[in-house]
Amino acid sequence: MVTQPPANPPSAPPTPALVQAAPQAGGRPGPLRSADLLGALQAVEIEHNGLVYRLQSTRAGKLILTK
Repeated sequence: MVTQPPANPPSAPPTPALVQAAPQAGGRPGPLRSADLLGALQAVEIEHNGLVYRLQSTRAGKLILTK
């Protein structure tokens, strides 16, 4: 009998996706789409300069960034 290991053990955190902006003219990165950052989630945490911020999408389609 061959057994397969579980795809993601329950205690393992999900692997973060790499989000990259498409380059604009001049080689600068373009804007990131909120759907690329949030995916199917309503909120994500962003670490910036040692602080954690929460970016969340509202039912009205707005974004809220809180510390």
